[in-house]
Amino acid sequence: MTTAEALSVIPAAVLRNLSDKLYEKRKNAALELEGIVKHLTSAGDHDKINAVISLLSQEYTYSPQAHNRKGGLIGLAAVTVGLTSDAAQHLKQIVPPVLHSFSHQDSRVRYYACEALYNIAKVVRGDFIVFFNQIFDALCKLAADSDANVQSAAHLLDRLVKDIVTESEQFSIEEFIPLLRERMNVLNPHVRQFLVGWITVLDSVPDIDMLGFLPDFLDGLFNMLSDSSHEIRQQADSALSEFLQEIKNSPSVDYGRMAEILVQRAGSQDEFTRLTSITWINEFVKLGGDQLVPYYADILGAILPCISDKEEKIRVVSRETNDELRAIEADPAEGFDVGAILSVARRQLSSEWEATRIESLHWMWTLLNGHRSEVLVFLNDVFDTLLRALSDPSDEVVLLVLEVHACIAEDPQHFRQLVVFLVHSFQHDHSLLEKRGALIIRRLCVLLNAERVYRELSTILEGESDLDFASVMVQALNLILLTSPELSDLREDLKQSLVKDAGRDLLLSLYASWCHSPMAMISLCLLAQSYQHASSVIQSLVEEDINVKFLVQLHKLIHLLETPTFAYLRLQLLEPGRYIWLLKALYGLLMLLPQQSAAFKILRTRLKTVPSYSFKEEKVARTSSGIPFFNGGGGLQISDDGNPNENSHDMHNGINFGSRLKHFKQIQQQHRLHLKSETQSRFSSASSMKEL
Repeated sequence: MTTAEALSVIPAAVLRNLSDKLYEKRKNAALELEGIVKHLTSAGDHDKINAVISLLSQEYTYSPQAHNRKGGLIGLAAVTVGLTSDAAQHLKQIVPPVLHSFSHQDSRVRYYACEALYNIAKVVRGDFIVFFNQIFDALCKLAADSDANVQSAAHLLDRLVKDIVTESEQFSIEEFIPLLRERMNVLNPHVRQFLVGWITVLDSVPDIDMLGFLPDFLDGLFNMLSDSSHEIRQQADSALSEFLQEIKNSPSVDYGRMAEILVQRAGSQDEFTRLTSITWINEFVKLGGDQLVPYYADILGAILPCISDKEEKIRVVSRETNDELRAIEADPAEGFDVGAILSVARRQLSSEWEATRIESLHWMWTLLNGHRSEVLVFLNDVFDTLLRALSDPSDEVVLLVLEVHACIAEDPQHFRQLVVFLVHSFQHDHSLLEKRGALIIRRLCVLLNAERVYRELSTILEGESDLDFASVMVQALNLILLTSPELSDLREDLKQSLVKDAGRDLLLSLYASWCHSPMAMISLCLLAQSYQHASSVIQSLVEEDINVKFLVQLHKLIHLLETPTFAYLRLQLLEPGRYIWLLKALYGLLMLLPQQSAAFKILRTRLKTVPSYSFKEEKVARTSSGIPFFNGGGGLQISDDGNPNENSHDMHNGINFGSRLKHFKQIQQQHRLHLKSETQSRFSSASSMKEL
């Protein structure tokens, strides 16, 4: 049919009124056009109907004149109503011009396009589905229309389209999902409401499996949880809650793809988004089973930071999830990536939050206990991080780090590596030794056996080339040895060094390194009840040795002599005749102290209490000050155990004290030369600066 023939079917007055600016005239013209089409339909004259539709499309709906467009739209709707059940075969001609009008710049044209499509859809219902994708795209744009009337009309059309889709068997969810996914990150609040509305409606249809496609639009829903509109946040949360409930009741869920999304969203700046993400992750850990094993590292990376979240609800759920995840017995053969999880724990060990660092260490410890061989493969990747963690400001973190280190050090080669690295750390970070040295050493002694730790430390320090550090380190170890409850067994062994092999071996293992500090050596001899050797060490000291540092250490020792650790020594003073070398050693220390010092007064007061009636072999008298003194007569010496021994100074229980004293003097000579060299170097530098 030609346009002329179409014009012959429709009276000129009707065509004229279709483009009239008055709505009533256009409406009446549409009613007349409806009657004409009904007549043609009854007659089965579809060629003329096609001509009418073509005329309305080309001359009216595509016209640059707004009134013509409005008339064309209302006319196409009237044609559809007139066609009734025969309308489906003409939809390919009718619908496209209407959809094209949705993008017209005139809001009234867009409004009438909504109205026209609404009336068309009411007539054709399910046959409308073939145009669903185009209609959905148009509705999505209209949802954000700047005109409120257009939005209202689009909303009515949207409701009708939803009704049609829910009752249609021809709707393809597979074709719809890409459309939805493309638009899920749109920020316009009206479009977001539109999209959530569609998700909710389609999810309510029993025959449509929206859950199966959830990974395609889950991220978009989570993105809406941080929307500035409370209504949108509420709608998104409601949709997510419904899907989570469906997941709990579904036997088949794609946890993996969704886990990746949840991990990303758990790091959101928005508090509500983080809480919802962690809640979902918590449920996934409970329900996911083997599917989630490859994603454990990513999940852990999301959970650990949230354990320190400022929001308590997030912290609680995160801790619960973390505990559940750690309790799962996973097998590397099933995809459990020990290296990846260890990497996450190592990375989170640098977190600014204490709770996160603590849980990271718990994970390391758990992995070591459950997958030791796999963890040790990655030891080089985590060892330095663990050593740096020893400087952590939190004592709890440091103690846990030590537990992890101790677990690693169960193997001899790793034990040696740990102690070497530890000494190296103390050497390069003196503040670590000062602030945490005692805590670290004491804890290691509990975890790894005190004697084993001290023997290894002594072996390392014996050959230390940095003499200043060796002296400081030995002094620290000596103080820990004398004061820590954890080392009481070690002290008991040392007390028996002159009568038992175990004590002797321990004393000998410590002796060489203790030579780096005269005061540490004297303390060790007093602890080992090697009083004659202690006296010999004191007698060997020369002028350069008696410096401020020495006196400070001596002051500490005098105070320590008054503690329960040396109670046995003070009791031995009740028998000065038997322990004459003890008395001589203490007097030697007294002579080294400045008379006005507090330590001098403490030691002098203690020596005043020594009774005189117990002396037998030696001639004992008291000075006017009340302090006893002795006069050693003849060549006979009284050994530490009270028995006469002509050669007690050189050998006792296999210990060659003469040789040991010689070694001590050699080491001290090295220290003196080193001190002299440093002094000269500083003097030369100062002189050079003055010349400049």
